[in-house]
Amino acid sequence: MMTAPSDIEDLIGLMARLPGLGPRSARRAVLMLLKKRGPLMAPLAQAMAHVALTARDCTTCGNIGTSDLCPICADPKRQTGEICVVADVADLWAMERAGVFRGRYHVLGGTLSALDGTGPDELRIPALVARVRDEATAEVILALNATVDGQTTAHYIADALEPIGVRLTSLAQGVPVGGELDYLDDGTIGAALRARRQV
Repeated sequence: MMTAPSDIEDLIGLMARLPGLGPRSARRAVLMLLKKRGPLMAPLAQAMAHVALTARDCTTCGNIGTSDLCPICADPKRQTGEICVVADVADLWAMERAGVFRGRYHVLGGTLSALDGTGPDELRIPALVARVRDEATAEVILALNATVDGQTTAHYIADALEPIGVRLTSLAQGVPVGGELDYLDDGTIGAALRARRQV
């Protein structure tokens, strides 16, 4: 059986480690990049090399940027009284895409997980408690996934922030916009019923 040269196989192996790409998808992606070496592969390689050198974590919130403060933390127009807590940078970017939150963020770097051995010391929870205390924060919004790990993390944070007396809220859970009841799972329907509001 004929295979690709070892350096190309190495590239396919690295691509296969990316989320959503298995060995077959990685092979197709690499073949497409090889066909478009000039217009796509070379600029992609340059951009990746540049980002590898310049990307860094924001020292305040944990977002990814190119300086010690990310653009959100450096923006004087952002409200400083609200901190939205998210598990990772992808969640922060999703919140920003919605364009409805004008406060600041705090990226935990994951969620508590006994199965994965992730405890509070592996996350940025102590930094969150320090920020809330030092910045005189009025409200902390927990924007964590509605999973067992997400809810465990939310309860841990609530306990850690209780002595400070800050207002603690979480995102509403339930029927998504455009969602049909027949397609929702029982847990989502139950959460929506508990979070009902007057019309």
